[in-house]
Amino acid sequence: MKIALFSDIHANLPALEAFFADVEKREVDALYCLGDLVGYNIWPNEVVEEIRKRKIPTLTGNYDFGIGKSSDDCGCAYKTDEEKANGAISIQLTNELITAQNRSYLRALPAHIKLEFQLNDDKLNLLLVHGSPRRVNEYLFEDRAEKSMIRILNDADADVLCFGHTHKPYHRIFEVTESGTPQFKHAINLGSIGKPKDSDNRGSYVILNFNENSSVLNKDSITVEFVKFTYDIEKAAKAVEDSVLPNSYAENLRNGY
Repeated sequence: MKIALFSDIHANLPALEAFFADVEKREVDALYCLGDLVGYNIWPNEVVEEIRKRKIPTLTGNYDFGIGKSSDDCGCAYKTDEEKANGAISIQLTNELITAQNRSYLRALPAHIKLEFQLNDDKLNLLLVHGSPRRVNEYLFEDRAEKSMIRILNDADADVLCFGHTHKPYHRIFEVTESGTPQFKHAINLGSIGKPKDSDNRGSYVILNFNENSSVLNKDSITVEFVKFTYDIEKAAKAVEDSVLPNSYAENLRNGY
């Protein structure tokens, strides 16, 4: 079974359209969105409506949650006064643009999606979240201590944990021992469709492959493919520059940060 997972579109319609064109060529069996549909660009409604039109199972992101509540707080961890000021412009514009119907949709999105596979004698749990199983806006960076990551996975009963929020893709595998038997758990960050931060300005998503032999006992029985795709970055950047949004957001798109 091939499952495509994507996240952090952030109102970047050209990136979303290019993603759909790319993923539709890959013959996946299921498609899930891990949230943050809105913020930082001018197409929040168009992005939400594309997701809804395709009936894609979707989680709430921290930005979606804030807009859903008509809040001026997106739950973002801005580090400088300039970032906070720019962020305030973004969430104000998003609140002004979003329609009542799309706001209601964002407000009702679930926090987690859990899929339980029965492929062998042992079960295999796939958990989809936006930030972490604990908080929608918790950042799970790649350098998070292994002990901490294993605790998060165990507490959530997750063998494979997929998430976004940091906009930086990675895949880590952890070996744990239960009842004397080594088992393997996976933590997978999808990266971002519409606002990458890994110094690569292409959009990023993940395809998971499960088969009848996939098991927690074999770390190589679950394959993770990171897919990068190009899109019309200048269209998205120019839309930022032609709006009230800070021009720095356009440069972020061009530079992949």
